[in-house]
Amino acid sequence: MSTSEKKAITKDSLIGDVIRDVPGAKDIIQKYFGGGCFTCPGINVESLSFGAMMHNIDPDKVVKELNELEG
Repeated sequence: MSTSEKKAITKDSLIGDVIRDVPGAKDIIQKYFGGGCFTCPGINVESLSFGAMMHNIDPDKVVKELNELEG
């Protein structure tokens, strides 16, 4: 993928991929899910919707904020 292309973040995006690929995403993940995500191996297999469900948060709200970072 070239730097001019951007991949939309969805509820199915993996937490680890988003943290790695999206500048600024780490702050939003920490805001909603806490710092535990950064040491949890599950971030490589768990989606944003799963993380949101585990933290009782609306996944659409998290996805919206993450996509706004890329805009």
